[in-house]
Amino acid sequence: MSGDVMPEHRPRIAVAMGDPAGISPELAARILVDDAVLAAADLIVIGDARVLARGAEAAGVAPGVAVVQPGESVRSRPGGPILLDLGHCDPDTIPLGEISEAGGRFATENFRRALAMAAAGEVEAVCFTPFNKAAMRLVTPGYEDEIGFTAEAIGFSGVAKEFNVLEGLWNARVTSHVPLKDVAGLLTRDNILDNLRLTDEALRASGIARPRIAVAALNPHAGDHGNFGREEIDVITPAVEAGQREQIGCEGPFPADTVFMRARRGDFDAVLTMYHDQGQIAMKLIGFDAGVTLMGGFPFPICTAAHGTAYDIAGKGIAHPGAMRNAVLLAARMVARSHARGNAPAA
Repeated sequence: MSGDVMPEHRPRIAVAMGDPAGISPELAARILVDDAVLAAADLIVIGDARVLARGAEAAGVAPGVAVVQPGESVRSRPGGPILLDLGHCDPDTIPLGEISEAGGRFATENFRRALAMAAAGEVEAVCFTPFNKAAMRLVTPGYEDEIGFTAEAIGFSGVAKEFNVLEGLWNARVTSHVPLKDVAGLLTRDNILDNLRLTDEALRASGIARPRIAVAALNPHAGDHGNFGREEIDVITPAVEAGQREQIGCEGPFPADTVFMRARRGDFDAVLTMYHDQGQIAMKLIGFDAGVTLMGGFPFPICTAAHGTAYDIAGKGIAHPGAMRNAVLLAARMVARSHARGNAPAA
């Protein structure tokens, strides 16, 4: 994933450390010594110096960071990464590879602080190393996903969605964290059209001038002319046609079992799928160690690795940093392009 950013502006990105029982500390340490990441943006890592040190030890790296405490300014510091040390997690109390309330609290507090900094204009994007949702729910019982948490944290009432991003291929979805049995009832013409609009906007923000979006069908063989369901005829096709009337470059619905083959060979920039695993399975098979999750629609980019906390390899020093690296580079690129268009957030 290209890390080129506009030289006129150097993005400032908050990186919230995720679950301390998984590979998150190691990934945070690895991106702090990644030359491409350090060249692309100024990073403010939010977490605990002791947790970062454990991650650095596992990774076998020695990140050079300026450590600041809560209440100290991070805006006046010279170039180079900064660690905002909240001092709120002793790693000796967090067993590796286990879900815990303490781990969930650590990740939650870091993420909330990063979002507050972005909302206040102190940083221009937020990234985070992987969370464990079960641990987060031990702290916030109603926690559903990062989109809902973010919207509540910053008082956002607009439309935001998750995108999965690989080099040259994006995946958006109409429904996400809902039971599969509920998907068909949640699909409407307007819902699909809203997602086409948001996908088109996100692709343009990333630098794709004329996005080409393939829309996946819901049913086998795209419904086979109504024999296997009418959602393609009654809901999805009208949404695609409405998007085309708005000059969105969209086509479909295409059978879901072949649409990613066409997109991967270059026919499309993105695939809009109807439900979570319809796209996630394909994207993770194509590039598990490189995929990025972008939360689009918020006032600032929010990116993370598309994989999880990998409890099974925590502390072993073998976590692949590619997806996290790509997440930071995508956020930096989106910030830089926003500035180039004259849409920089207020400081």
